Amino acid sequence: MNEVTSALARAGLLTPVQREHWAIAWISTVDHKRIGILYMVTALFFFVIGGIEAMLIRLQLAVPHNALLSPDTYNMVFTMHGTTMIFLVAMPVLFGLANYFVPLQIGARDMAFPRLNAFSFWLVPFGGLLLHFSFLAGGAPAVGWFAYAPLSEMPYSSQPGVNYWALALLVLGIGSVGTSINLITTVLTQRAKNMTLRRLPLFSWMMFVNSFLVILALPVLNAALVMLLIDRLLNAHFFLPPGGGSAIMWQHIFWAFGHPEVYIVAIPAFGILSEVIPVFARKPIFGYEFVAGSTVAIAFLSLLVWAHHMFTVGLGHTVDLFFVASSMLIAIPTGVKVLAWSATLVGGRIRLDTPMLFCVAALIQFLVAGLTGVSLAVAALDWQTKNSYYLVAHFHFVFVGLIVFAILGALHYWFPKMSGRMLSERLGKWTFWLMTIGFNLTFITQHFLGLAGMPRRVYTYADLPGWGWMNMVSTVGAFFMAAASLIFVWNLAASLLRGKPAGDNPWSAWTLEWATTSPPPQENFLRLPPIRNRRPLWDDANPDRPDPLVGTKWKADIFAPEKNKTAVIVFIISEAAFFGVLILAYLFYNATPQPGPSAHNLSLLKTGLFSLCLFASSFTIWRSERSLSQGRRRAMQGWLATTILLGVVFIAGQGLEYWTLFRSGVSVSSNLFATTFFTVTGFHGLHVCVGLIALLIVLGLMLAGDFKRRPSPALKAVGLYWHFVDLVWVVVFSTIYLLPHLR
Repeated sequence: MNEVTSALARAGLLTPVQREHWAIAWISTVDHKRIGILYMVTALFFFVIGGIEAMLIRLQLAVPHNALLSPDTYNMVFTMHGTTMIFLVAMPVLFGLANYFVPLQIGARDMAFPRLNAFSFWLVPFGGLLLHFSFLAGGAPAVGWFAYAPLSEMPYSSQPGVNYWALALLVLGIGSVGTSINLITTVLTQRAKNMTLRRLPLFSWMMFVNSFLVILALPVLNAALVMLLIDRLLNAHFFLPPGGGSAIMWQHIFWAFGHPEVYIVAIPAFGILSEVIPVFARKPIFGYEFVAGSTVAIAFLSLLVWAHHMFTVGLGHTVDLFFVASSMLIAIPTGVKVLAWSATLVGGRIRLDTPMLFCVAALIQFLVAGLTGVSLAVAALDWQTKNSYYLVAHFHFVFVGLIVFAILGALHYWFPKMSGRMLSERLGKWTFWLMTIGFNLTFITQHFLGLAGMPRRVYTYADLPGWGWMNMVSTVGAFFMAAASLIFVWNLAASLLRGKPAGDNPWSAWTLEWATTSPPPQENFLRLPPIRNRRPLWDDANPDRPDPLVGTKWKADIFAPEKNKTAVIVFIISEAAFFGVLILAYLFYNATPQPGPSAHNLSLLKTGLFSLCLFASSFTIWRSERSLSQGRRRAMQGWLATTILLGVVFIAGQGLEYWTLFRSGVSVSSNLFATTFFTVTGFHGLHVCVGLIALLIVLGLMLAGDFKRRPSPALKAVGLYWHFVDLVWVVVFSTIYLLPHLR
């Protein structure tokens, strides 16, 4: 351990004082650079676990009729491999790169909220350990990473593995939303002077856009997981057809998250290619505005294509046509990016160093993935290949061929900045060639295996013509990839200890992270170069031939709002997505009358009275904010205390309503009305309680005299959240209490 800490100290990752207490220095850190490294180290740990699971899958499928793994064990390994690689490898490593480099690229000293940043990170190892603890608690989940209902329900999966899976993904989802809120707020509020939005490096721009996609998609998954847990733990019926639920509803909600999730990990990979390819082609990227604009188009369209995963469900001709069209449409902005990267290469003075090799391979392999993706967007072709290994091959060409290769390119590109040391170019090229050969052996073969008819999601297969030898080729390719991974890890460790000093800018790159030392100091920059365009370091090195000035076209270019208010607004957007799913589920399941309790069992008058208290609290908190802005502290305290009292009355009224229903025999498991009613109103009540705690904290700080010298933005931020909670109740009250009386 002394050798490792010594290397970390030489690399600038530990100060002399921290070297003595290196564990505490890392565990307690709130520095964005160290948190970024912690993300990446955690992802590397789970990559090893997910890689072992992948090798077990390939060994089981190497030959026909293999008995290395039992059917249940295979399903567990298959489920854990997919979940681990998506949620514990791809997302954390990309968040790690964003944590480290977005503040550097925009000239900031740190993330907007360092403590939130640390909290979001620590949810990742906690969620990973929670997921893998299921192996010790009766068996891991065996339902696939997509957990289709009703297989994931208690009658079919009674062991607690699915509960651990759902809880772990909830934890990871909360962490992802927290990081995304932080990234959005950081880009909007912490940019250096003259770093307008139109001058952002493309990696930072794409992480900014991608963070909006996260806060819209992850809450959708969280809502589905909550409903699944309520089904499993409270005997509800959201996704159980015998109880009136819909297994198809799970697919709709899951893929409403699942397809944006593909782009949540693909868009950062696009950003990496957009950074690395121009540097090693020695040219500015072709069509910056088109690349940036196409990212927004991809993020928007990715929210409209989820049901192309469901062509075989039988949704109807009209629905299928809509999702065929939307799936085809998303290929256009994606093609814009491919053309821009290709045009950047044309006429460039290309240097095929290891980062460039990985990014060029990612570009070519993504082109293949795009072509097979278009074929799967055609409903008739999808019917033939959906449940075959053709889809497995397409999926891995995106997740490995693009995303993993881009990540490897990024790590080779940015490792000198993070450590002050160069990775071995010789070992890097060994890693590249073994990974490229192994990847294409494994997954090009699987395209043909799928076209030959082999179904996916099977633990073994018959000895049919061609199936045996093609599976063996895929397994051999997996061993090539494993060897490449081992060489890469060795290269990381050896270079950290004995690598060649890198200098500040070994690649002669142009963005701001290369304007500081390698690794950067605590405050990131001693000085910043003038920022007039998108390549400030080019201008600094070539004052006689600078890039054209990138001016300010719109006020949005220099938009820099207050950070607390910004963060709460972004959080509200994520919570709106969460409540939107719950309310839509209520409307769907209660569209037709059903036996048992209904909305007519509720007291409109009593609920209306305590609802008025909540609605009135929006006025009182507004008066509290006005009083604070006018310097009337005592009035502010009075209005704030009144707001808290009104919120408590509302919660007491809701509790009384619940008690009345329970006494009359109505519970979560009574029928779908009761299930959806308690879910929607219960989560709203939970949000009211969270708001009350925040208001009590603000009131306590005010009484302690914390806001004497200057008004705090905390009250306005909490006030925005409180208004949102009131607005949600307007929708809930109208939907659940008023609408049935208007029919």
